[in-house]
Amino acid sequence: MKKLLKVLAIILIIALVISAVAVILIRQFMGWTPQDGVSSDDTIVDTLQGKLQGRENRGIYNFLGVEYAKAEKMFQPAKPIESWEGVKTAFEYGPASLQSGGFGSFITGNEYSNDCQNLNLWTPGLDGEKRPVMVWLHGGGFSSGTANGTIGENLALTQDVVVIGVNHRLNMVGHFDLSAYGEEYRDSANLGTDDIILALQWVQNNIEKFGGDPDNVTVFGQSGGGAKILALMTSPKAEGLFHKAIIQSGATETVGVRFTDKAASLDLTEIVLRQLGITADNIDDINNVSYNELMNAGSVALSEVAQKYQIPGPFGGYGMEWEPVVDGEYIVDHPVTEDGFAAVAHSLDIPLLIGSNLHEWSFMPSEQVEVTDEIAAEYAKAYPNEEPSSASRTDTLIRMPMLKIMSAKAEQGGAKVYSYLFTYGNAGHGAEIPYVFANGDDPMNSILSSVWASFARNGVPSADGLPEWEAYTVDGGACMILDEQSYLAYHHDKELFKLIEPEFLYPYK
Repeated sequence: MKKLLKVLAIILIIALVISAVAVILIRQFMGWTPQDGVSSDDTIVDTLQGKLQGRENRGIYNFLGVEYAKAEKMFQPAKPIESWEGVKTAFEYGPASLQSGGFGSFITGNEYSNDCQNLNLWTPGLDGEKRPVMVWLHGGGFSSGTANGTIGENLALTQDVVVIGVNHRLNMVGHFDLSAYGEEYRDSANLGTDDIILALQWVQNNIEKFGGDPDNVTVFGQSGGGAKILALMTSPKAEGLFHKAIIQSGATETVGVRFTDKAASLDLTEIVLRQLGITADNIDDINNVSYNELMNAGSVALSEVAQKYQIPGPFGGYGMEWEPVVDGEYIVDHPVTEDGFAAVAHSLDIPLLIGSNLHEWSFMPSEQVEVTDEIAAEYAKAYPNEEPSSASRTDTLIRMPMLKIMSAKAEQGGAKVYSYLFTYGNAGHGAEIPYVFANGDDPMNSILSSVWASFARNGVPSADGLPEWEAYTVDGGACMILDEQSYLAYHHDKELFKLIEPEFLYPYK
């Protein structure tokens, strides 16, 4: 068991380093710093709480570290921001959430806090126009990461949209279930989601002043950011706060297809409190425990509960992480159930663009496919434009959950679902992000940013040079293969998956 935990820890470090390096490289490539641009009276916006001053750069107004709420106490909901006098500047990034596992030094900013409820905003105009609003939820599972490294300036500039990145609570500070210990802790298991909902409420109240349309808000996110969108789609509290969704490589079987059950969540809490010597009589002492002590106790609890409930880890063995908890109220159900997509009224009307990358985590030996002659032949049929030698790196870890989610959502019979598979370049986990934000340096830059922005604008993904994009259905299986020569395919990898994962019901039905 210790060996398995060590392997999982190494995997997590690799993932965080890759994510952090990508952030740093993107910023270096762009040569962008928070100090870029100029401020003047023309960059002052009168928000609901008070006057806020940003900077203008290349015709894009950027507002950084904008507080949308304030968390005064650990494990309790953040509160609305109080009004202020005078002009508050929004020139610098705000703090990111406390990070899981002590990897915060890899993340841009070096300032971490429970009080991390802030957002970064880029807009082409403070002119009363009603542009599509695109709200980015960062990756890193529900444990780590920040919105402070993903720059929305080029996307706003090239696509005439308002771009927002949200910081919010993560890991144990965002998902530790103390609901049995007092009303003030009632929603503690889902505070990370609650923070995002508070940010979306801020958008509804203020975005018109920033040239955005409160009736046309799209949430988009990669990896853990995509799973956060699934939490929003299964929470009644998010109703009316967003109108479209884009999920990029956003789920595994236990993080996204499902979240944590209430019983497992309460067991986690019991084990943590027992280690810390805290009971119902002195529960408020939890606020005096250091973050490192909390995380150490949490790691032990996660391991024990994963073993007890035999929760499959993404890379083998048993494992779990801090994530939303299905309590029947805040998160009403798992995103995918035996009956289909979670029966939450507002999710029915949300158009969805969803997909993943061809190779995702396949740089890891444990995720590589053993290629037989039969598999090689089917891979060549599924991906005629790919090198045959790349068959061993076919992703199953994320592609299968994506198929379950899009199929369950399509079978709701509500808003349309559009499917994609990104096969360009190395097509590893997160490889599409620079192109989505128009921060890449080749033609794919224009294609992906246009697709994402067109979907945000009118609910239909499109770009110059792409064929007409048909909606995904379980029977039709339409999927846009995004590459140098993009094309629409139909159940293109069905026969391949029958060989690689014969027990997988393709697609979900």
